[in-house]
Amino acid sequence: MTSVVEHRIEIAGHATRALEVDGGGPGIVLLHGWGDSADTWRPLLAQLGARGRRAIAVDLPGFGEATRLHDGAVLPQLDAFALDLVESWADKEPVVVAGTSLGGCIALRLAEHPGNVRLVGVVPVSPDGLELPSWFDPIEEDPIVRKLLSIPVPVPGILVRRARSSAYRQLSYNHPSDTQRHVVDAFSRDGETRADLAMLLGSGRRLAPELSNAPFDLVGIRCPVLLVWGAHDRTLPHTDARIALDSLPTTHVELIEGAGRHPQLDATSRLLELLLPFGT
Repeated sequence: MTSVVEHRIEIAGHATRALEVDGGGPGIVLLHGWGDSADTWRPLLAQLGARGRRAIAVDLPGFGEATRLHDGAVLPQLDAFALDLVESWADKEPVVVAGTSLGGCIALRLAEHPGNVRLVGVVPVSPDGLELPSWFDPIEEDPIVRKLLSIPVPVPGILVRRARSSAYRQLSYNHPSDTQRHVVDAFSRDGETRADLAMLLGSGRRLAPELSNAPFDLVGIRCPVLLVWGAHDRTLPHTDARIALDSLPTTHVELIEGAGRHPQLDATSRLLELLLPFGT
């Protein structure tokens, strides 16, 4: 069984952290969503490694342990990062790119302009960009988060982490009581002050106009697309998949019962079985 290896890399001028398993191809690149990190893919990476499939997940710029985004539009920066990552890691070999939420949007944008990448398929999981995004609303409207942002005294880091953890559980899991502690801890450790929390919410507001203004043109995609949705997604209902079907009739849509916003956490084994044959 191949274990998940954590190491530092530099991609498109950004220092970041990578989680990787070795194995055969086609390789799979995993892109996380807004406010998240590569840790959201740890359960899936472990299963991919156990099945002998090569895969990598990284912290996107501005999240996790990656360096911050530059000023200006966000999506073009993430596009350049994703393209450099896939080109350097795949090294001209066939590759599948999967992404959840914001990562799903970036995967679709990469499929439009793959450069020299031998892209054999993309797997967007509840991708942003099909509808006006509201994925940060559950965090921004969480009563604990609102209270922490409003009180006029310094707040201990443990309370900020607890607030982020609470909001993440509600957003990510169909059954919040089923949360995987190490994944939630990884999400909450990235910010321990009110300033960190405010910066996170600010990045969501900064992205919203870009995501609502036709961030991709599905008709320009030439590789196979497997669109995955959790049946109980609370932020982007699976009915949004109709937009993709209307634009790209060859897209296959897979609805995972019992899964919420992040099937890679709620239904890891099911997502694994969908990914393994895709692109081969």
